[in-house]
Amino acid sequence: MVTTGDAAPDFTAPLANGDIEEFTLTDALETDAPIVLAFFPGAFTSVCTTEMCAFQDRLAAFNDLDATVYGISRDSPFTLNEFREQNDLEFGLLSDYNKEITDAYGISMDFADLGVYGVSKRSVFVIDADGEITYSWVSDDPGVEPDYDEVEAAVEELA
Repeated sequence: MVTTGDAAPDFTAPLANGDIEEFTLTDALETDAPIVLAFFPGAFTSVCTTEMCAFQDRLAAFNDLDATVYGISRDSPFTLNEFREQNDLEFGLLSDYNKEITDAYGISMDFADLGVYGVSKRSVFVIDADGEITYSWVSDDPGVEPDYDEVEAAVEELA
């Protein structure tokens, strides 16, 4: 599992931003850093919806710090666009449909009792312009949300 101080694994993924575009982390870091990557297990589930809406509620603060927030899950980009629309999310959502990013970050988890395997653990990574992870939080409990004040403070340290 990657952690604070590690180089963020680079990736290319579909970006659901109302449309569907290609997103590459290293390219985004050139213009959008610092980047907050908020991994969540699945769109349209209670805690994940609450989490993404909490990031939306704090989006102005992240924007004021010149940070860019992206949610990321194993859902398809089409599902993520619908999720964005229904929850009025103004930030992009990245589709890790093939589980490559989840595996690269080492944050895969299973809901074996439900027959669901390989979803992302609820995790947040702050990545600076050099591609270094300056903050990491990973939960083994999918019902626990991140400490949003802590994430915001981690971004503020980079300002």
